[in-house]
Amino acid sequence: MISHPNPGLVAAIRAALADPAVGDPERAVSQRAYMKSPMPFRGLSKPELTVLLRPLLRDRALAPHTREEWSDAVRDLVDHATHREEWYAALAVAGHRAARPWQDPEALALYRHVVTTTCWWDIVDPVAADFIGPILLAHRPVVTPLIRADAVDPHLWVRRTAILAQLKHRADTDVDLLSDVLDANLEGSLHGKDFFIRKAVGWALRQHARVDPDWVRAYVDSRGDHLSGLSRREALRHL
Repeated sequence: MISHPNPGLVAAIRAALADPAVGDPERAVSQRAYMKSPMPFRGLSKPELTVLLRPLLRDRALAPHTREEWSDAVRDLVDHATHREEWYAALAVAGHRAARPWQDPEALALYRHVVTTTCWWDIVDPVAADFIGPILLAHRPVVTPLIRADAVDPHLWVRRTAILAQLKHRADTDVDLLSDVLDANLEGSLHGKDFFIRKAVGWALRQHARVDPDWVRAYVDSRGDHLSGLSRREALRHL
């Protein structure tokens, strides 16, 4: 069967966001400054955006019917965004209830595209923890070597994604994988001095310390000066 992209959902989202009654111009200015964004904001808060999108995402007539329709909708919102809320809407579409059957290793190419196109933490971090993380958990034999490869990828944000992929795995964390992706991004690595990598390393350790503080203490102690001060402080913040 030939898939014909249905632009309805994307068009409806863009129309809703373009409504002059939507957003707050003053908030938009402060949001753009805080996010250091070349792209403007509409000025919606996160709860306001959720309320705006909810009926569109629940509308069965607008729901994607195929993996291709879903992927095309996410890509369209990312690639042709005029305001940053379209990127946030892309994440909402990525998590569409109709897309549950497509959250599998085949979806990783889409998420990599989102990461390498947006290149900023407000998009990359939820992609890593909320989308790639569950796929890794459900398909470890296939996805684990891909995460290891991403941890040494030349692209900084692909590396951050690999570091944060197990952020919500708690007791199900694969500590061998965690150790490998962290070791690949310590001081002396390609992006090891970058703030966003050092912060991610510390954050991943801090999260795992919630379920295995002894492992985290041992990791921090054993890496010595290879672990940046920022990463060390983040890792031990609650220990």
